[in-house]
Amino acid sequence: MNLNRLPVLALVGRPNVGKSTLFNRLVRQRSAIVHDLPGVTRDRNYGEAEWYGRKFLAIDTGGFEPDSDAPLKKQVQQQTRLAIEEADVILFLCDGKGGLNPLDRDAVQLLRKVDKPVFFAVNKVDTQAKTAGLYEFYGLGLEEVFPLSAEHGLGLSELMERVVAAFPAELKNGGAETADGEEPQARPLSLAVVGRPNVGKSTLVNRLLGYERSVVDAAPGTTRDALDSPFSLDGEQTILVDTAGIRRKARIADRVERYSVIRSLGSVDRGDLVIYLLDGPEGVTSQDAQILAYAFQRGKGLILAVNKWDQVPLEQRDARKYREEVYYKLAFVDFAPVVFISALTGRGVPKLTAAVKSVADSHQRRIQTSALNQALRAIFARNAPPLWRDKPVKFFYATQTGSRPPRFTLFVNTPEGISASYERYLIHHLRQAVNLEGTPIKLVMRGRRDEEAGSSSRSRSSRARGRRQETRGRRQEAAGSRRHTAGPSTGLRAGRRKKR
Repeated sequence: MNLNRLPVLALVGRPNVGKSTLFNRLVRQRSAIVHDLPGVTRDRNYGEAEWYGRKFLAIDTGGFEPDSDAPLKKQVQQQTRLAIEEADVILFLCDGKGGLNPLDRDAVQLLRKVDKPVFFAVNKVDTQAKTAGLYEFYGLGLEEVFPLSAEHGLGLSELMERVVAAFPAELKNGGAETADGEEPQARPLSLAVVGRPNVGKSTLVNRLLGYERSVVDAAPGTTRDALDSPFSLDGEQTILVDTAGIRRKARIADRVERYSVIRSLGSVDRGDLVIYLLDGPEGVTSQDAQILAYAFQRGKGLILAVNKWDQVPLEQRDARKYREEVYYKLAFVDFAPVVFISALTGRGVPKLTAAVKSVADSHQRRIQTSALNQALRAIFARNAPPLWRDKPVKFFYATQTGSRPPRFTLFVNTPEGISASYERYLIHHLRQAVNLEGTPIKLVMRGRRDEEAGSSSRSRSSRARGRRQETRGRRQEAAGSRRHTAGPSTGLRAGRRKKR
């Protein structure tokens, strides 16, 4: 099991039972993937969610429409099987308003055979009268049924407490970001090769390793289950992660586009750095933006590799214009280098490995405090932040609190005065000033009072310790004096008793 990832919760069930409503409620506090980033118009079926500090990945398996060639029953079963394959925990939703459906019975029979935690919830139960309708669902032989109103949040706390507790124990901290001031454990860098189906991931992996590790086929999605492969990146030990998934062709046709996303997200979680492969002839798609936005949010070092460059029509093979188009559509990762390659022939791959090495250096670099503060003072002086409540925002100093990716804490007089747009300005110019190519940069704003409070607290604690030590010293001195005075008297009384 890959431990360096988020646990996965799959929401399964018939259409219109409320899966998307529940999904949106779960990811509301943690934006759904590329929810607020440009370039994505597709329905968001994958989202990073959080329940009282426990992060996980939620999958909404809904959104399909039956057609004459694929009966509804068959599609429901297929959706359920696919979710089972990817998930750590499964949440099956029924419709309490519409009542028990034969398709629910079929799905329950399938889920009984699953060796994973499965929870059954009846949605749209928002009144006492509707609660009485739960009994027919117990007729399925279920030990426990959770009444739920995803729209209003009723019953959600009890359900999610059980769901979160059922995530694999070894994933309790899987995929979590390193806290401020906490350095990642010494380990080799991991490099994930990610991209849409049939974009050439396995061909590139074989090219980088120098031998055929992945089975390559023209059909989309035909890659073996992911294996970690060590290799040397310019003398540095590195772990190469490939996207999982050889599957039977009969199971590929209807699900490649939707379910390749979750495998890509898993690979992103496993890597410190991500080589994201773009299909040169096809260009940037909304799915590319989805996965890249997730990698950006997770703080991964990024390299954009435009594969099959030799297949792009000659009149369109202008690297400068193509790069501009990529940055226009993927503006949120315009810090990532773009390299043009052919994984099949090896053309451009040396430039790709050089870019990976450069991004790896940036991703784990420590900046000298003096150089950091000199750069930030110049950036603030060049363009000061707007007034905050008619008062200027002042920068005091900064310190680096982590790496992979680089994280910095900036002390200012009013952290609220640093707007999101000004923070982007700081990140952009700091990246240029200290040469942090290809890696996200995390900034934390803190007020001077935070520092003074810590210093004051330490000072008060020191003074209190001093007073306690002084008090103990006086008590010991007094006790010693009493022992010295009491000694002869005690001996005299003892002598008198003895003499008697």
